This record gives sequence, structure tokens and C-alpha cells, in this order.
Amino acid sequence: MGLTDAIASAFSLLLSGDAALWRIVWVSLGTTLAALALAAPISVLAGYAIAVYRFRGRRLVIWLAQATLAIPTVLIGLLLYLMLTRHGPLGGLGWLFTQRGIIAGQFLIALPVLVAFTLAAVQSADPRYAETAIAHGASRWRVMATLLYEVRFGVMAAVITGFGRVISEVGCALMVGGNIAGETRTMTTAIALETSKGEFAQGIALGMVLIVFALLMNGALMLLQGDAHAARGRI
Repeated sequence: MGLTDAIASAFSLLLSGDAALWRIVWVSLGTTLAALALAAPISVLAGYAIAVYRFRGRRLVIWLAQATLAIPTVLIGLLLYLMLTRHGPLGGLGWLFTQRGIIAGQFLIALPVLVAFTLAAVQSADPRYAETAIAHGASRWRVMATLLYEVRFGVMAAVITGFGRVISEVGCALMVGGNIAGETRTMTTAIALETSKGEFAQGIALGMVLIVFALLMNGALMLLQGDAHAARGRI
């Protein structure tokens, strides 16, 4: 099959509502959103705490938060596989080769991304925001809410970056999920499988969906930033 034929077949699959293809899309999207929903609150709080509070070993924690961004996802998948296997310490959970296992892996992948980006966003914030809130007698939670609101676009960028890293990774999803059709087959593992078989139509179709997701997420952030800048200009 030539490139032109593969692309035509990919569009045909997308437009025809192919059940197998869209099941793969929903598995990918569902596990990714679940992982981010679990990781985001923990990561934002951790990133804020590391940026604001001074404690012994803080530099080491910052270094670890940034260094973990470079850990290959396949290594995370290997470690999680060893943890979830029948003889592993978490084998009793029965999460190996399930969507829960994929979510756990994606959670671990998203965590350092969200922590590092939130940390950077809070560190770059104007300290006068927190000082003004404290001067008005705001509680610690109120100060945190004020500061996070001011850096909300940085936090949104962290979530979008985490979304992109999680939904596009293949190593961890393949090792922990097992690439089971209709259950744990994600877009990236399906692309790898179909390409290895010489079947490119579904892979191209899923690649198009990934690109659309990336464009939509970044487009939404740009629109929100544009609305905020416009509102500031009217003040």
C-alpha cells in the first residue's frame, strides 16, 4: 500500500466511525485524563510547596524533580511491571495488563512533569502577590490560591505538557497494559503494532487523532491567554 492509499484509507476509517479504532481512542483518552486528574492536585501542591517553603534538602528535591523528567518511560514501565507482576510487592492488586495499571504508569510519568512546571511557574511569579495577600491577613491557603491563580497559565501549560507526554508515550503502556485489543490497546501501542505488521492505515488515522488532540489543547490555552490579555488591556 502506497502513502496516498494509506492516507485515504486512514480518512475512511475515521469518517466511517470504525468501532475498533474509536475504542482505541477512548481507551487512550480515558486513561490519560484519569491519570492527570489524579496527578494534577498532588503535583500542583508539591510544586507550590517546593517553590515557596525553605527546608533542608530543598535543592536536592528541586534537582530530583527536574532530573526525573529525563527518565525514559520504558524504564518506568519496567519498574512498574516488576512491582505489579504476580510475585511483585503490588501483585495482589491485579492491575497488570489492565487499564488501572496503565493509569498507574501514566500517573508516574505525569507527576514529575507537573511538579517541575508548577515549580518553575511559581518561582517566576512576582513575590508582591503573596506579600500583598499576607499584608491583608490572608491565610496560607488563601495566599496559595492567590499565587496559583496568578500563575494559572503556567499551571495550565504544565497540565497540557503532561497530557502530551502521557498520551504519546508507548513504552510504559505496552509493558504494563499488554496491548490487549479492546481493553488496554492505546493509540501509541496500536500504531506500533500496526506498523510492525505493515498496516499503515490505522496507524496514520490514530496519528491524526493525536495531532488533533495536541492542536485542541494548545489552542484552548492560547484562547484563554488571549482573553486574559484582552481583559487586562481594558482595565
